[in-house]
Amino acid sequence: MHSVLLDTGALVALLDKDEKNHHRCVEFLKDIKGRLLTTEPVLTEAVYLLGPSVKTQKICIEFILKGGTALVPQSPESLSRALVLMEKYKDIPMDFSDATLVVLAEETGIDEVFTLDGRGFSAYRIHGRKAFKIWPD
Repeated sequence: MHSVLLDTGALVALLDKDEKNHHRCVEFLKDIKGRLLTTEPVLTEAVYLLGPSVKTQKICIEFILKGGTALVPQSPESLSRALVLMEKYKDIPMDFSDATLVVLAEETGIDEVFTLDGRGFSAYRIHGRKAFKIWPD
């Protein structure tokens, strides 16, 4: 079984039927033959972007609780590495949640990301060298 990292935009699009990429993301999710992993900052950002309604926030949290994606917590080491990456990619710019996904890729060896941020993830490199495979393409 292979794994794919889940970014904020794709998570929001999966859960928000009015989002323009909703159908595209749902179709991609149906084809995944592995598991999704994400970070706590991605969850926080997605809940914020889905809006202040408890109903929409609940849908996002329940997606995780029901196993839609594994939630990987940050360690002090991963936070330090995220800061280094944010400084390195400040011209793109790299936000904190993206940095935590790149750190997770470095820690796990996962080089596939489910994202709508093709600009950022096409520039980011795992360990400064390896490019991401971006889904949905």
